[in-house]
Amino acid sequence: MPVARLAINLTPAAVPVPTGAAVAAGTATDLEVAGLCKSFDRGRQVLRDVSLRVPKGQAVALVGANGTGKSTLLRCCLRLIEPDRGRITLLGREVRNLRRAALRSLRAEVGFVFQRHNLVTQLSVLSNVLHGAQARHAGPHVWYQTLSPRNLREEAMQCLEQVGLADFAARRADRLSGGQSQRVAIARTLMQRPRLMFADEPVASLDPVAGEEVMELFSDLIRRQGLTLVFTSHHVDHALRFGDRVVALRQGAIVIDSAAAALDAQTIRQIYD
Repeated sequence: MPVARLAINLTPAAVPVPTGAAVAAGTATDLEVAGLCKSFDRGRQVLRDVSLRVPKGQAVALVGANGTGKSTLLRCCLRLIEPDRGRITLLGREVRNLRRAALRSLRAEVGFVFQRHNLVTQLSVLSNVLHGAQARHAGPHVWYQTLSPRNLREEAMQCLEQVGLADFAARRADRLSGGQSQRVAIARTLMQRPRLMFADEPVASLDPVAGEEVMELFSDLIRRQGLTLVFTSHHVDHALRFGDRVVALRQGAIVIDSAAAALDAQTIRQIYD
């Protein structure tokens, strides 16, 4: 039976304790990582034997200090960074065995919201959202709203409505606030029609008020659509509020893996000591 890991010390270890994060038998798994390792220049090991299973529909918060491997873990799962060893199964496919075309097809099913909004600033909000359809379509009709067919424009407008920015469709992206820009980035990802969502510090570049608003909106959209979510965060309260489960990394290894309801902020903050 799956158990949580709670081991706050300098040598990461696994200590079994009861947890509400246990996965029910027969539950579909969207992401499974086993024995994942990654080192960078001069042999600096960023991930050390990381194993993780994420069932369909669960929201998992990855926490840890800078350099503990949170972002590297997400990127390895999509092979944006090549791992050194280990197994990654994403949406039922063995990621490390996929050739280029199959990997590109898999990536199209995974939304990724970054800290930087990565909008094309000289284009309209609507055109930026349409870019999310590039996962499904190719050609100029998904580059600019003036070239796009009606059905795609309507879908993009629906995505903007979901993030509360339908009235901003014609506005240039460089005239948006930081919070508005991240909402557009989320709408663009929804336009992709993802089956699973990754988010890497999605509100780190925003002020506290905008960050709260965007994170609440983002979490609500994910839950309403029944998507699986794995997000990294330095906000302990965000991990507890928006995650069903909290996974903490220290020195490249998992030291906490527990239901969010079974944790408190003080326990999580120990990993930063």
